[in-house]
Amino acid sequence: MTSLPWKKILCPVDFSPAARDALATAAELAKHFDGEVTLFHAYPLPGYTLPEGTVLPSSRMLQDLSDETDRLLEEWRKLALEMGAPAARTAKSIGDPATEVLDLASQGFQLLVVGTHGRTGVAHVLLGSVAERVVRKAHIPVLTVRPK
Repeated sequence: MTSLPWKKILCPVDFSPAARDALATAAELAKHFDGEVTLFHAYPLPGYTLPEGTVLPSSRMLQDLSDETDRLLEEWRKLALEMGAPAARTAKSIGDPATEVLDLASQGFQLLVVGTHGRTGVAHVLLGSVAERVVRKAHIPVLTVRPK
């Protein structure tokens, strides 16, 4: 295991308990390999499509969403360091979460550590799975972490 070059680890987070468990795993791997964890959060542009047209949020609402994301990412970055990661940074993006994760992962990362909610059946069909889409399309190794 020590010969694996996992120095740049990407850990997408949705701030759920499953993501926290994935972060713990990513931090442990970064500690073991003297690497760095990048915490990444992507969210779709909020809005609604109605028969009359599309309703988009105000610039103030978008700024509030961005500010809250920054605040949460900073909290989780500190948590990653407390968990033992030698280095941690953050990134965010607006767009389809799976697509945004895959785009960022292709920029020099060596491992993706993704939390999964473990949904099956109808819940999986209705809610979809970012982790599943990432696993299917990633060009780097993906470690999925189920919640405890």
